[in-house]
Amino acid sequence: MAVQPTGAARPPDRGPGLMPFTHRQAGAMGITRRELQSRAYRKLLRGIYIRAEAPVGPYEETRAALLAASDGAFASHHTAARLWGGIVPHSARAHVSVPRGRPRSPREDLAVHSSSRTPTSFRGQAVTTPLDTFLDCATALDLLDLVILGDSLVRKRRITTAELLEGCRRATGRGARRARTAAALVREGVDSAMETRARLLRVLSGLPELETDIRFYDERGRLRRRLDAGDRKTRTAVEYDGRQHVAREEQWESDIGRREEFEDEAWRIVVLTSKDIYRTPGETVERLRRILRARGMTIGPARDDWRRYFPGHP
Repeated sequence: MAVQPTGAARPPDRGPGLMPFTHRQAGAMGITRRELQSRAYRKLLRGIYIRAEAPVGPYEETRAALLAASDGAFASHHTAARLWGGIVPHSARAHVSVPRGRPRSPREDLAVHSSSRTPTSFRGQAVTTPLDTFLDCATALDLLDLVILGDSLVRKRRITTAELLEGCRRATGRGARRARTAAALVREGVDSAMETRARLLRVLSGLPELETDIRFYDERGRLRRRLDAGDRKTRTAVEYDGRQHVAREEQWESDIGRREEFEDEAWRIVVLTSKDIYRTPGETVERLRRILRARGMTIGPARDDWRRYFPGHP
């Protein structure tokens, strides 16, 4: 079951200036205009500040956006997604929504949307629900980034795959069709955006999707090993390795031991890196097609849909 919205995770107060505040609030805290313009403070949005040493993450970004917006606004789209722990592309503007019929004041640093959504509260902030956040982002993100968002929301247990599918099935309006397509591709047990990209590269090229998050347990039910994706019948797996180098000797030795255990059981593990996804996706597709076919897997007709999302950058 997905985690329900709650205000219990609200960060504690850190003291004056260590959370976003408005220009007017600065005066009440005894902070002068000259101090605001010094290096001691950082401007998050127009008229919204924070002390320079204060950490700025999704919570602070959301709070800043709501301080900058009109009364009744709530976080939505990219800003809501980040607050929920979802993965979305960088946006140059914070995103909030206001009820339909209310005036929207345009700002270069703040995107204000008109919405009929009913917000909830999370970490003490007014925000669209995980489902509504996904549906809103379907109007702005392409299919690949939307599936990445869905995988990350499921990973954070903000919503289940079943809830996402049903919610998107009932949705209407702009972005609803893309949301349904993406929701059908969202999976549980995905650890990173690159794992999602590796899976979508296979799916959109006509290769088998493979089982996600394969786990192996010992006789006492303890987890021993796991694979990003694979086919148990042919003992073939595809894994993404995001490390550019092995930083610690013990990790390197552990990886060797793990690989040897799989090899002892006749598993073939295909390791992908960022180069395979970003720079040479076409070569990766052909490499996987050759290996999966050689391992005895049924390969369907080739598709070119992947080229739209994986253009390759030599």
